Formats: sequence, structure tokens, C-alpha cells
Amino acid sequence: MVKRVVIAGGGTAGWIAAAALVKQLGPLIDITLVESDEIGTVGVGESTIPTTRTFHNLLGIYEQAFLRATTSTFKLGIEFENWNRIGDKYFHAFGTVGKSVWMADFQHFWLEGRRQGFGGDYGDYSLEQQAGNAGKFATAEGSKISYAYHLDASAYAKFLRGLAEPAGVKRIEGKISRVLQNAETGFVEALELESGSRIEGDLFIDCTGFRALLIEQTLKTGFVDWSEWLSTNAAVVVQTESTGPAMPYTRAIAHEAGWRWRIPLQHRVGNGLVYCNEFMSDDEARAKLLADVDGKPLFDPRLLRFKAGTRQQAWNKNVIAMGLSSGFIEPLESTSIHLIKIAVSRLIQAFPFGGISDATVTRFNAESRKEMEHIRDFIILHYKLTERDDSPFWRRCRDMHIPDSLAQRIALFRDNAAAYQGPDEMFRIDSWIMVMLGQGIEPASYHQAARMMDPAQLRQALSDLKSGIAAELSRLPPHQQFVEHYSAG
Repeated sequence: MVKRVVIAGGGTAGWIAAAALVKQLGPLIDITLVESDEIGTVGVGESTIPTTRTFHNLLGIYEQAFLRATTSTFKLGIEFENWNRIGDKYFHAFGTVGKSVWMADFQHFWLEGRRQGFGGDYGDYSLEQQAGNAGKFATAEGSKISYAYHLDASAYAKFLRGLAEPAGVKRIEGKISRVLQNAETGFVEALELESGSRIEGDLFIDCTGFRALLIEQTLKTGFVDWSEWLSTNAAVVVQTESTGPAMPYTRAIAHEAGWRWRIPLQHRVGNGLVYCNEFMSDDEARAKLLADVDGKPLFDPRLLRFKAGTRQQAWNKNVIAMGLSSGFIEPLESTSIHLIKIAVSRLIQAFPFGGISDATVTRFNAESRKEMEHIRDFIILHYKLTERDDSPFWRRCRDMHIPDSLAQRIALFRDNAAAYQGPDEMFRIDSWIMVMLGQGIEPASYHQAARMMDPAQLRQALSDLKSGIAAELSRLPPHQQFVEHYSAG
């Protein structure tokens, strides 16, 4: 029987796992979380995707209370600057774009309209992009707008702890000194703390971050290195004072050796500069970050190192890795928090009450790997589709060989303007299209269904879509105004 669950490590990953498990399976299992206040957390995952809202609904989280506790703002997408060429800009928005029919998705109708001279920009048909560009936002029951959050990761962990402990999660303060294994099976039996106490369990969740204390240091699970495609391997991060109203989107601004982010919260701005240290030194990265940020820094920049890749197995013996211990792609599309939530959701659905079986572990690992590879391909897309020739970093990205799975997607869109989303894939058709168009792909052909429409009819249909978005937009208040009012409610 599996009843005693021990979570090694707190932070965002540990408290997400604890809060979800106790909410969904609380009466059936005992949950203990071990963390040390002396061990810092990475805490830079300050941007999310819309799946967070679904997860919050499962946990019964009241949105306004969450916003107050985490000083969050709303996020409608990501604005990419300088990725295809210096001076270029495009928006990867949440939500659906235009209106599709069973025979052909919306981009085919848009391309036909553009051929006839009245299509406009693809983003004209995205409510989220238009609201983001205008700095406007509101949500209410029945709202059509799709959104996520910018949040303070440390405050988010504390908020989730405030839900989990009263619901029955036992927190133990202490540093783990040894991981004790069964001599015959290799299964982890207990965590020994520096105090000498032992925390025994049946199932262990490794939330120890890049240290991967259980999954790697103890079980030697192995790591699949993806740095041949995703060569950024360091970041310097700093928080700054706000200098103006918070815009409802993340900015991702490419530079000569990587990119930097700007994430606005209610009380400050999160900034980070991601780079490949083959092409930029740590000192150069710090100096560039401080030169480019707006507002007064609130502390000295912190340096983080990472390697893109994933564990050979997310679940090995009786240890499941979640968060950074399971692998890391990079922060570009804000997927780290999502991956924690999907991992704990997958565990809840497949919880091994009767004992850990090879079939359960194999299925869990296959789904985890597939999810990671899908996200990996989507991130590589941003680097591969560049025309930049101004630095060795971008020339290498442009010329690199890419996974066949991604090459096939690019060829499909380049040849026929076709995109797809598999049943278990996170990124939507609209996301692939927005990034591929934004990064400069011009499809050679497209589905001809739109040619069966009278040109005047097609023009009117596209005009009606734009008018509908304009009407929605006119009802939205400024984002900053809405956040202040809504958070106070």
C-alpha cells in the first residue's frame, strides 16, 4: 500500500504538489513536506499560462485572494522583439484567433483575404493581442478573454502553503543530510535530517530543484541533454521598481547572445537576461541587464546556471521528480509552473494506492517525456526561425539541425499553411501559427476553401470579426485600473 507521501523541498514546486494532493486525495493519504528556510529557492518562475486557472479551479482558489497574496497582474500573451530580425516585433497571444470551420482553420481564410488585399494582420483577429497592445483588461463570468498571470513566485509558494497546511499537510523544517534506500530494491525508505530525525515514506516527490537530490544524486536516473538545440545556459535576474502602469503581457526581447524578459507585477517588475555563456560572460550579462532595465534595482543581480534537458525518467522506483529536479527547458514560454501542475495532476490520476507497478511508471514516464518534447520543439522554433546574422549565437541558431518532429511541423506550415495540436499537447494551433508567422514564415500555399466564398462575403466576414473585437475592446478598462479595483475587492 502507498499511503505516506513525502515531498522533499518546498518552494513553488513543493507547495503546488502539496496543495493539490491534499485537496484531491487528502483523506486517503498522509502528506509530509520537508524544507529548510536556509536553502533558497530559484523563484524566477513569475509568469504562467492559462492552464493555471484550471488548476486553481480544481483547488478552489478564489482569484481575488490569490491576486492580493501574490501581487499578481494579468497576462494576455508574450510580445517578442528582435527575434526574427532586429527591429521586428510580434505578439504570441492566448485565446483563439478568428473563426475556423471543420474543413480549414482560420489562417487559410485570412491568407486568401490578404491575397485579395483586405486581410490585414493576423493579430487583428485576436482579442487578446488587441487588448494587450491597448493595455486593457477585464474579466467577469462569461468573459471571452483568455488569460494567465504574472506572479511573485515566492509569495505564491507561501500562499499555497497557507492552503495546504490547514488542510492536513505536515511541514517539517530541516535540511536533508542522507537519503536512505532499501538495500535490495533501491527504493527510498526515508530522509534523514541533520537533526537526526527520520522521515519515512512510501512515495517520495523530489522538489529539490536543480540539485535533484533524490532522483539524480541518489537514484542516478540520468539526464537527456538538449543543449545542442537550446544552448542558453545562464541567466542574471533582478527586480526593479515599477516606472509606469503594468501592461498585461510579458516582454521577451532578444539580444546578441540570448534574450531578456520583463514581467510586471503590482508592486515591482521582474527582469532577467538569459544568455549562452559561450558568447557572453557573466559580467557582460550583468552589465547589459542593468543597462537595459527600467526602474531602480531592488537588489544586486543574481546569477543562475542551467542546462536544457530532461531526466531519463520522471518517475524512478518510488521517487517522482517535479519542477526543476525533473528537467528544465528554459523560461521563454513560461512553461515551468505548468509542468509542475501537469505532473501532480498526472500523479493524482494514476496514484498507486495498491503499490507501485512497472506499467504505471512506464505510462507516467512516457506521458511526461512526450509533454517535455512537445514544449522543447516549440521553444526551439523561436531560435531556429531567425534571419539574424549579427552575432555568432544567432548564426548558430539559424543553421542548427533540429529534431525531425519540429522540422516536419515547419515544413507543413511553410508548404501548406497547416498546423496541428495533438490530443495531449499543450500549445494550440493558434500558438504555432502566431510564432511561425511572427518569425517570418510565408506559406507557399494554403487551403482553397476560402475561394468558394464570394470576395465580398469573405471581406464582410473578416470585417465582422474585427468589429466584434473592437466592440469587446471598447468595454475593457485599462489593465492597471482593473487590477487595482479587482484586487481590492
